[in-house]
Amino acid sequence: MADADDVLSAEADDHFHDECGVFGIFGRQDAAAIVTLGLHALQHRGQEAAGIVSYDGTQFHVERHVGLIGDTFTKQGVIDRLQGNRAIGHTRYATTGGAGMRNIQPFFAELADGGFAVAHNGNLTNAMTVQRALQKQGAIFSSTSDTETILHLVATSKERDLNSRFIDAVRQVEGAFSLVAMTAKKMIGCRDPLGIRPLVLGDLDGAWILASETCALDIIGARFVRDLKPGEMVVVTSKGIESLFPFEQQKTRFCIFEYVYFARPDSSVEGRNVYEVRKRIGAELAQENPVEADIVVPVPDSGTPAAIGFSQAAGIPFELGIIRNHYVGRTFIQPGDSIRHMGVKLKHNANRRMIEGKRVVLVDDSIVRGTTSQKIVQMVRDAGAREVHMRIASPPTSASCFYGVDTPEKSKLLASRMSIQEMAEFIRVDSLGFLTIDGLYRAVGEAGRNNEQPQFCDACFTGQYPTRLLDFEGHDNVRTLSLLATSGS
Repeated sequence: MADADDVLSAEADDHFHDECGVFGIFGRQDAAAIVTLGLHALQHRGQEAAGIVSYDGTQFHVERHVGLIGDTFTKQGVIDRLQGNRAIGHTRYATTGGAGMRNIQPFFAELADGGFAVAHNGNLTNAMTVQRALQKQGAIFSSTSDTETILHLVATSKERDLNSRFIDAVRQVEGAFSLVAMTAKKMIGCRDPLGIRPLVLGDLDGAWILASETCALDIIGARFVRDLKPGEMVVVTSKGIESLFPFEQQKTRFCIFEYVYFARPDSSVEGRNVYEVRKRIGAELAQENPVEADIVVPVPDSGTPAAIGFSQAAGIPFELGIIRNHYVGRTFIQPGDSIRHMGVKLKHNANRRMIEGKRVVLVDDSIVRGTTSQKIVQMVRDAGAREVHMRIASPPTSASCFYGVDTPEKSKLLASRMSIQEMAEFIRVDSLGFLTIDGLYRAVGEAGRNNEQPQFCDACFTGQYPTRLLDFEGHDNVRTLSLLATSGS
């Protein structure tokens, strides 16, 4: 027997899940309220839980809750308890360590010279290795999150001042990290030396802001200053802002999938407007995979910009042939056999008037396990489509992500075990086409992929990882770290 929640959970597992979002502000009396708004804009990066830490000049205040920002931090009294003119926050989808209150960020601890809070977007690929070494020295971990490793490294560093201890800590970790940290006197932002995950700097009437995306600046009317550079560390105090570069310079490997799916369309990341890039992705897809059809239909919402680009390039009308229900959440439907196959229909419904008798091109951002695509295709056929073709706005996803994206095991990725023709037969489409890796690079403004020195992290498509995967040797996805951390093996 399956209830609605079970079905929704199964359907959710057939998509990539956004990593996390971070936001911090220094020098504003309503700091916590501003952080709440910023996290609301970053809700797409994590819907499981959120937390905020503020400082009022005397003490730190911590609020951490399971659920959406609008359902938790807008409750009476929550913001009132977060006093102070500086605060940092985090919205989370669990990629490492599992769910639960003890893993909600920001993490906070009282260190020898005062309170220290830290929030993290990304994934450390040597966290378990470092954690075991720290435990042998007597460290006690209260969570199963890789982020807590950074807190312990700062606490145990032999360096004299906080900046030096923070640098000492981040030099010992590997993988992807965009960090926002706070003490009684300063706020710190830092990106890993490859710049895999985004982090931007903003200004709100003289108050400095750090955020995962520019859309979080827009919601509060802040000015975008710039992206933090890969390997850059900024330190904000009452005297101003200082920029440091504690890492050896390396070639940038920003996550190219941010442009395909993760970032909000109205954000600009690394100097590129995400919506414009996604339209170019669609145009490239149309050129590489032409098809005779009557309408182009996006799989909402992530497939919409690419579908617009495909439609314009191919000269095929764009129609909203599938309508998404934006209010799907926990339901009160009683368990029963009739609910088993309703997962997709709870979220999407075919617009029969637009589809019936038509040759339809469905445009989606990616195929993960393929089960959702299969059900979407069947739903469109049931609505009377004469032909159903699918075009995917990225290359086949054939490898796991180890840098902060919750990915099914490699063996469960459809593209890792099937050819494109086999995938087409599995999801029951008349034809299936993916964007090539060179087409994706062209869409983001490069001539093509430099196979000797790739310009982005594209490991989920190519299997070529830009860092060592120390914790994952012999394993094939990030879920393994959670199991290792829980078992203590």
